[in-house]
Amino acid sequence: MAQTKTKKARAEESITEARKSGRRKAAAFFLAIGEANSAKIVKQLDNEDVREVSKAIASLGVVQSREIESLFVEFTERLLGADGLKGNLDTTERLLASVMPPDQVAAIMEDIRGPAGRTMWEKLSNVNEEVLAGFLRNEYPQTVAVVLSRVKPDQAARVLALLPDSEAVDVMQRMLSLENVQQDVLEDIEETLRAEFLSSLARTDKTDPHERLASIFNALDRHAEQRLMVHLEDRNRESAERVKALMFSFDHLSRLDNGGIQTLLRGVDKQDLALALKGGSEDFRDKVIKNMAERQAKIFKDDMANMGPVRLKEVDHAQARIVALAKQLAEVGEIVISVGEEEEMIF
Repeated sequence: MAQTKTKKARAEESITEARKSGRRKAAAFFLAIGEANSAKIVKQLDNEDVREVSKAIASLGVVQSREIESLFVEFTERLLGADGLKGNLDTTERLLASVMPPDQVAAIMEDIRGPAGRTMWEKLSNVNEEVLAGFLRNEYPQTVAVVLSRVKPDQAARVLALLPDSEAVDVMQRMLSLENVQQDVLEDIEETLRAEFLSSLARTDKTDPHERLASIFNALDRHAEQRLMVHLEDRNRESAERVKALMFSFDHLSRLDNGGIQTLLRGVDKQDLALALKGGSEDFRDKVIKNMAERQAKIFKDDMANMGPVRLKEVDHAQARIVALAKQLAEVGEIVISVGEEEEMIF
């Protein structure tokens, strides 16, 4: 174990030295090419990179001519070598911005980045914390510190709590002293996570396709849901029944006990509730009203009586908002709802 830690320490020291060397080379390069050329490059950098280069230039000191010559030789070899040029999302977006209007750039970049333009770090934030912690246990503490500083705080907290105490403390110390991470180092970490973790995670995804389709049906309006379900039943009745059994709708809220209904009432918008119950069953409407205080119930019944006719679309939207609230309450364990005769709803 001690030998393994020594190897990790040596590797991290090597990474740190490489970063320092890289910053020094960048600073020397900027000074060597002159202010006019440097200014053109600076315009292409983000604020973090500009700060790093500025710090390096300020502390550079004297650079001998032979070091400058060696730097330009290295630069030329890298530019013309087998590795070629390295592109990324930032350089792509800057290139497009120089020749296209912003709306076209945004559309193209959204397509490149994937659904909703999510970054890899946002995707990581949605990975189960136990799975992510299991992967990070095999990584260098410095890498873990970078990852946890980039994902959402609540996800980082859950992952940190799953790490052994000694490792968690080490990671926290590194996060506190974490400098701005060089772009090339960050890209290497991203590539490793993408190639070794997210890709394998995608291959092992065991989500039931019936569950996916049930989630999609839950998001449809009533007319579209009924129309498409009829077609699915015609093609594959067995699958249609499985999808219906997994769906969660406003009608399932009638299975809440009195405590669950009272919890829901504390957070629900009263206008939404009145609209939703207009399209709900009479039994559920009575059950909800019985769980209100006497004065509140009287006012609510008067409001419903005075509401008059309402559009079905408004009812659907109100029911959808209440269902979303119920799911949030179920996720944190404040209420328990079910989709089957004896099966609790799990989110």
